[in-house]
Amino acid sequence: MLDIVRYGDEILVKKAEPVKNIDAAIRKLGEDMLETLSGNGVGLAAPQIGQSIRMFVTDVEGDKHRVFINPEILLTSQEQITFEEGCLSLPKLYIDVVRPETIKVQAWNEKGRPFTLEVGGFLARVIQHENDHLDGILFIDRVKPFKRDRALRQYSRLSKA
Repeated sequence: MLDIVRYGDEILVKKAEPVKNIDAAIRKLGEDMLETLSGNGVGLAAPQIGQSIRMFVTDVEGDKHRVFINPEILLTSQEQITFEEGCLSLPKLYIDVVRPETIKVQAWNEKGRPFTLEVGGFLARVIQHENDHLDGILFIDRVKPFKRDRALRQYSRLSKA
């Protein structure tokens, strides 16, 4: 199990660097990230475990677990949907976030093979959330400032409890 970086750590607001080589170390990191995620959430980005690289994993019910390396969201739908989100780096905090309902994403898997997915619903949301981490964006940055401030005050109270 890898340690999860918590809100306030600088790595969470930095833009991650592209993965240059998909090698044994990257494959092992993907396995370790999926193991860390198992039973704890549905997505985990490398910056959340202290690695400033463009990589994340997903484990969404109804879909196989996936490793996304150097992902790029190619298209987003105009249709937006609101859904409650949480984050392993801000435990116990949940707020409604508006995101595109469907996306088209391109990435490389842990074997170095490119793939493209067109997905909607919950998996699309998870991919967008994790991809945001690679750009130094947290889900609380996707809401209006007053809502963000209120959520951070709530998080501060929760983390002290």
